[in-house]
Amino acid sequence: MASLSATSLSFKAPSTQSTRISQVLRKASTFQSISFGRFQSSKSLRLQISCAAKPETVQKVSDIVKEQLALSADTALTAESKFSALGADSLDTVEIVMALEEKFNISVEEADAQNITTIQEAADLIEDLVQKKPAA
Repeated sequence: MASLSATSLSFKAPSTQSTRISQVLRKASTFQSISFGRFQSSKSLRLQISCAAKPETVQKVSDIVKEQLALSADTALTAESKFSALGADSLDTVEIVMALEEKFNISVEEADAQNITTIQEAADLIEDLVQKKPAA
């Protein structure tokens, strides 16, 4: 049994079907990360593939966050940095999203904007929107 959604692929297979798993992995070589998990109770193998934003996008988002929140240049930010932990309130977050829209020439839906809490989430959303944007 296999299922595919947005950024993850999962399937159940007996351990004797490792050849099929290898075939899936060869096809998944363009993804940035692949992780496995084995669940004792169900004796199934879970394959998860995620597409993280490019490091350049994460860096651009970090730079914009620093600028919008008036953080010093030596403030260390990671992809997991939460806007709220950096002192951002809801207005700051709106201003960050507006700056990202301008920088990347995208439009972020309000519902999506409300779900952005970290630099990584912002970078992932940006790449998704840029990829979906029709060519000019």
